Amino acid sequence: MFAVIKTGGRQFRVVPDDVLEIGKIAGDVGSIVQLGEVMVVGGDTPVLGAPFVSGASVAAEVLDHKRGPKVISFKKRRRKNSKRKRGYRDEITVIRVTEILTDGKSPSVGPRPKREKKVEAAPVDGDAPAKKAPAKKPAAKKADTAAKAPAKKAPAKTAAKKAAPKAKSDKK
Repeated sequence: MFAVIKTGGRQFRVVPDDVLEIGKIAGDVGSIVQLGEVMVVGGDTPVLGAPFVSGASVAAEVLDHKRGPKVISFKKRRRKNSKRKRGYRDEITVIRVTEILTDGKSPSVGPRPKREKKVEAAPVDGDAPAKKAPAKKPAAKKADTAAKAPAKKAPAKTAAKKAAPKAKSDKK
């Protein structure tokens, strides 16, 4: 079974367990909201509304309230020294469709329970398990260290370089 709903000026085709991002609607995270503007209820015998199907609604669970991507509007009139920059972000509500209701029924499914994080009990002083140190990675082996060793300079060459400028100065 599917339905076509209208919310926030847009139309969505939904089936149970669909997750949608729609324009912001009132409702706390985890609560169930009813969307009453149902245009089509489909299935074995589809029902078309004029404009809406009477007695039909869609129940959805609010998952999150967030903001959409940044949209920047920049206008410039060349050679007029005129420019304007405006930006905005849409307010978005993320919902999960739980069920499609007909004949004025109320939602039968409540909000899903949140998963709790497992918290380990603090150990007693004598029962404290020893924590393992994180395993260290072995050091990378340096290849050909002997081949890349710098060559030793002969002391005679350095002495000859120092002596050469003195010889030039003597000739003057």
